Amino acid sequence: MSNSPVTIDRAGPGDAAELAAVAAATFPLACPPGSTPDDMSAFIAAVLSEERFGEYLSDPSRAVLKAGVDDKVIGYSLLHAAEPADPAVAAVVHPRPVIELSKMYVLPEYHSNGVSAQLMDAAVAYARTVGSAGIWLGVNQQNVRAQRFYGKSGFRVVGTKTFLVGTQTHSDFVMQLEF
Repeated sequence: MSNSPVTIDRAGPGDAAELAAVAAATFPLACPPGSTPDDMSAFIAAVLSEERFGEYLSDPSRAVLKAGVDDKVIGYSLLHAAEPADPAVAAVVHPRPVIELSKMYVLPEYHSNGVSAQLMDAAVAYARTVGSAGIWLGVNQQNVRAQRFYGKSGFRVVGTKTFLVGTQTHSDFVMQLEF
C-alpha cells in the first residue's frame, strides 16, 4: 500500500479495464455466505466487465467516480440518476429526484483508512450538484459491515428488495440518505 494521497475523480473511457479489475476483485467480498463461485462469476461477466464499464462511462444518466493512488484505481462508485425500476424500491424511496448508488467498492488493502468515506463524500457531492433530493442503495441483509458504514454515512433502512446474483436470489435492505 502506498503512502501517496488518495484522489477521487470522475472516471473516463480509459478507466474501464481498471474499474472492471477492481470490480472483479471486490464484488465477491460483498456477497453473502453461500454465494457460489459460478454465480459470482456470471454476475461479474454480465454486469462488471470491461465492456459494461465502457457502457456505464458513456451513459449520461450514470457517473463513475474512481479512487486512485499513484495513478492506480483502488476503488469506485457507480451512480445512476433514474427513477427506481424495481417497484419495491419505488414504493419506499422518497423524495424525488433520487440517485441510486449502484456500486461502491474499495480494494481490501485500502479498507479502514478513509477511502470509502472519501468516495461516499464525493458521491453525495455529485448527487447534490445534479439536484438530487437524496441517494438510495441496496445492501445485502447479511453484509453487516457495509450496513454499518452506510449508517455512519447517514443512510437509514427504508425497505427491502431482492437482488439476483447468477441463479441465486438474495435479500437486500434498501437504504436512503435524504438531503
